[in-house]
Amino acid sequence: IEGTDKNRSPDAIPSILQSALSISFSSAVGHSYIDDAASRFEFYTRKEERIPFDLEILNKITNGGLPKKTLSMVLAESGGGKSLALCHFAAANLRKGKNVLYITLELAEERIAERIDANLMSIEVNNIKNMSRDAYMTKIDNIASKSHGKLFIKEYPPGAAHAGHFRALIEELKIKKNFVPDVIYVDYLGICASSRVKMSGSMNSYSYLKYVSEELRGLAVEFDVPVVSAGQVNRSGFATSDFDLTSISDSMGIVHTCDLILGMIRTEELDALGNTMFKQLKNRFGDLGYYTRFVVGINRAKMK
Repeated sequence: IEGTDKNRSPDAIPSILQSALSISFSSAVGHSYIDDAASRFEFYTRKEERIPFDLEILNKITNGGLPKKTLSMVLAESGGGKSLALCHFAAANLRKGKNVLYITLELAEERIAERIDANLMSIEVNNIKNMSRDAYMTKIDNIASKSHGKLFIKEYPPGAAHAGHFRALIEELKIKKNFVPDVIYVDYLGICASSRVKMSGSMNSYSYLKYVSEELRGLAVEFDVPVVSAGQVNRSGFATSDFDLTSISDSMGIVHTCDLILGMIRTEELDALGNTMFKQLKNRFGDLGYYTRFVVGINRAKMK
């Protein structure tokens, strides 16, 4: 509080208090291999709840979609379609009746909503402004009638918001709007702040962004949801037909924390065909050798 702590800022106070209050009087001391065998078998056979994709190939490689308490990431070059992919996934979740929280640190709230409008209305994003108000609201009513989910979009300044702010937002939405997210999108991880440490001259990007990714994954665990974010490739990954985990910009610490990393590869040849190539870079949900690469159609004008 007095500002004398050299490692933590006042933003860390809520997490310190939370840790101080998390005293447990549980009698459980661990898992007994013999005595808890029956409950363990139930765990093995229980169907894990997942958030499915609308693209069947993504469901195949993840064994049905994104599990809860996980952190996934789309990796692409600047302009390669990171936000497009996140907006498409968010639109698909909303269409399936899921509650979606979209946190943006790069684009304005209205720009994200505009992209999701284009996707759900199947209208080119540049043509939305030419619609009449009545036509636009009619399409919104049609979307609302077909989905029981809700979508909230919240904008933060780049580099100024961290998992502590996102936690407070989720609690506020629950109290004020009776909204509990089923999935959270953070656009994007590389421009989030850390709630535990401040970026300084002595802090390297590997450690700093590892803190950020751990905090986002902790958020996923705390609220029992999948968190999906994005990342940029470094110079070697630009305009190439292939890249790997070493192409990730800033920090390999992100790689160590994420559960799923999908690379989006964009080339002139793929653009001409209206395609983008996905490459599995890391996958804790399935076999990396199963559909390592696959091509997906992409409509950038309609954000699909």
